[in-house]
Amino acid sequence: MTDPAGTQPPEPFRPALLIIDVQEDFCPPHGALAVPDGRAVVPVANALLALPFVYKIATKDHHPPGHVSFASSHAGAAPFASSTTIANPANAAETYETRLWPEHCVAGTPGNALARELDAARVEHVVLKGLDPRVEMYSAFRSPLRDPPLPSATSELAYILRARGVTDVFVVGLAGDYCVFWSASDCAEDGWRTYVVEEGVRSVGGQEGWEKAKRELEGKGVRIVSADGEEIEWVRNLAA
Repeated sequence: MTDPAGTQPPEPFRPALLIIDVQEDFCPPHGALAVPDGRAVVPVANALLALPFVYKIATKDHHPPGHVSFASSHAGAAPFASSTTIANPANAAETYETRLWPEHCVAGTPGNALARELDAARVEHVVLKGLDPRVEMYSAFRSPLRDPPLPSATSELAYILRARGVTDVFVVGLAGDYCVFWSASDCAEDGWRTYVVEEGVRSVGGQEGWEKAKRELEGKGVRIVSADGEEIEWVRNLAA
């Protein structure tokens, strides 16, 4: 296998594009949980959608009303400032902390839709996540609960990537310090060569939040790449 850090793509090279949560509620100016400058990721995503990836996937937060991540679901809680402890419904000893948010991306609401400027016609599959009202699911693959995993908070994404013979996954979207971070982390953990295209990411915590997330991603084996870098040229050359 060719070194993926070299000038030639690794072999085999069957790259997929993963667009994380580019939804109206995450985009300014009117999104309920607008990520600063979030709509700026759309032109980057559209440029990548035009390239010959072997498969192109978008994800959506798809929450029911009363989701556990909403501050409004907890008495006295405030969006952004409060947090809650979530326990595994199948194992009360397994818990994690999650930040609480404004109500967002509720199924059937306008904010749940993919951003209007996104070239959604080129997206081949949409993965819905965050459907179980009891748990948060930042990652497009699964919730953090592992002992045991929660089937209602595990998506079909890993199955799709394996069924398509995908070897490499390029990630863009919102937000870099939350759903992009956890999706890319799980992708690398599950064995795919994983790249985050930096120009196609914006973060809740702004540049500071992204720099912290980027350092942690690189520590997990995720490569941070440029939209005009050699890795994207590898994809472009698949059409040659």
